[in-house]
Amino acid sequence: MLYPLTFQPRFKDRIWGGRELERLYGKAIPAGQPIGESWEISDRPGDASVIANGPLAGKDLRWLMEHHSAEVLGDAKPAAAGRFPLLCKILDAREKLSLQVHPPAGKAQALKGEPKTEMWYIADAAPAASLYVGLKRGVTRAEFEQKIADGSVADCFHRIPVHAGDAMFLPSGRVHAIGDGLVIFEIQQNSDTTYRVFDWNRVGLDGKPRELHLQQSLASIDFNDFEPKLAPAQYADNGNYQRRQLVQDPLFAVDEIQVKTAAPIELGAPALRILAVVQGTVTIVGGDNPLAVELPAGQFGLIPAGVTNAVIRATPQTTLLSVVGH
Repeated sequence: MLYPLTFQPRFKDRIWGGRELERLYGKAIPAGQPIGESWEISDRPGDASVIANGPLAGKDLRWLMEHHSAEVLGDAKPAAAGRFPLLCKILDAREKLSLQVHPPAGKAQALKGEPKTEMWYIADAAPAASLYVGLKRGVTRAEFEQKIADGSVADCFHRIPVHAGDAMFLPSGRVHAIGDGLVIFEIQQNSDTTYRVFDWNRVGLDGKPRELHLQQSLASIDFNDFEPKLAPAQYADNGNYQRRQLVQDPLFAVDEIQVKTAAPIELGAPALRILAVVQGTVTIVGGDNPLAVELPAGQFGLIPAGVTNAVIRATPQTTLLSVVGH
């Protein structure tokens, strides 16, 4: 009974957010609020995505996992409590995000958090935009702690200039921050645990300084993680499209696909798959189901593992991400 699914986005106001999701993708974000995150596919407590298309419209992803998890997941493993394993977002950072870290799997339970491995794909970047990822080579824990104390810890972070089309993998334990002037597609574990190291001395939406988590951060940071690199830029040519691998991890894989012609693209063996359209338009046709799903730029579609022989067509010059859950 399942078919390719789309969902209603869930918007989150953030002190560092803006209005770019409206400008770039026509999203109906709330008026007068700095929207920093659009949760496109979520099975978080209290934030389950609502299905927007087809016979199941109005049901949410929590219901889908409770009643059809085997058809949705295939060989992929659920998150804790049987939840959907991934969380997909679009971020609009008009200002810098906090310098932060997510706890590694081996330490998360002791720290009363959840591990969070993620990846970023840069969809739009202002001139001179950058990411802060990993440590500058040679920085020690003692130096890091000293610079926390004197307010200069940002000097310890490896800063990387970025442009649209760049991608970065962020395993749990890698310190990071998003710089200002970036719109990012984020694919991550189903987790919402973030430990802040430094927040640029600003206040939150309530006018108070935002909480820092120094003890948990120091316990989580990989102090041997120096100057990580962006995803390689090499593409494999497949005739009517080209593809490059951005992430291959035990949790999920992500490929970028750049479409050259309108010929159909076969997605391969059935699997839990998510398509995210960066630019252009994608149409998904799933096996024996007659329902075709059109995804414009800025929209995500879920192809359950139980949908066989899924094929996509895209307008020329379309760029999309293909995510497979493991």
